[in-house]
Amino acid sequence: MAISQNFRGIGAILLACGAFVANDTCMKLALADAPPFQVLVMRGIAALLWCLPVVYAMGLIRELPKAFHPWVVLRSVSEVVAILCFIVALKHMPIADVTAIAQIAPLVVLLGMWLFFGEKVGGLRIALVGLGITGALLVAQPGGETASPFAIFGFFTAVGAALRDILSRKVPARTPALMVTFSTLFIVMASALVMSMLFETQVQPTFRHGWLMFIAGFFLMCGHTLVFMAYRIAPARVVAPFNYSFMIWAGLSGLLVFGEVPNALAIGGMLLIMAAGLAVVLLEGRTRQGDPAVAKN
Repeated sequence: MAISQNFRGIGAILLACGAFVANDTCMKLALADAPPFQVLVMRGIAALLWCLPVVYAMGLIRELPKAFHPWVVLRSVSEVVAILCFIVALKHMPIADVTAIAQIAPLVVLLGMWLFFGEKVGGLRIALVGLGITGALLVAQPGGETASPFAIFGFFTAVGAALRDILSRKVPARTPALMVTFSTLFIVMASALVMSMLFETQVQPTFRHGWLMFIAGFFLMCGHTLVFMAYRIAPARVVAPFNYSFMIWAGLSGLLVFGEVPNALAIGGMLLIMAAGLAVVLLEGRTRQGDPAVAKN
């Protein structure tokens, strides 16, 4: 039974990563002729149109005030930083590259817990964080011919996502996951609307923009739901390593939809990020099982 649940959890997280990349793909297609923050506003409206019926169907309407609990809001603000930076990078960079850089977020979480909360991390984990950041630099390739100045937004995405994950520990345990999702969707949309009105020249939305964002909103809802299911079905130590399938899905999207092929250095950097992240996950799993030798690392 446990093996079956593990496979179901792994399947759910693989599909979740694919759904999130499908959402990003639709957004990148829309970004070809629409400004990034306006695209986020349109995506936010579509996602909320998908979300609200689900909230109603699950009988969670009375739980809506929990979406605006201070810790939930603070977590959502961190998500705002991550998503606003991601959308700017996505407009100007290959989808596989910006996704790979953003995947150092779990490593930044370790670094943040060590620097700001004094949590014991250990030399081996710090070395793995360094390895992951080195991989991200290989993807960004600062100073290289193919380097993009917008890669810095990929790093800001990782920092924002790491802060979001740290703050997730403060969210009250009885807060439904869908309320956290609703809070994120609403606050990101509202923030993008403000940014768009202040800094962008609006374009007239077309039917193409509308259906791309409608599809993106669907995949976004599916992604959040599948992630929630994955971590309920199977243990985190089983599911977490498969989060790195993001890079595989993003690579396929870049190749098949946009004709983007990462160079050798970028591919090497992606492999380093994946290796460092998987090693951290495996160490965490062994430490939780009470191995004293690992606990010292």
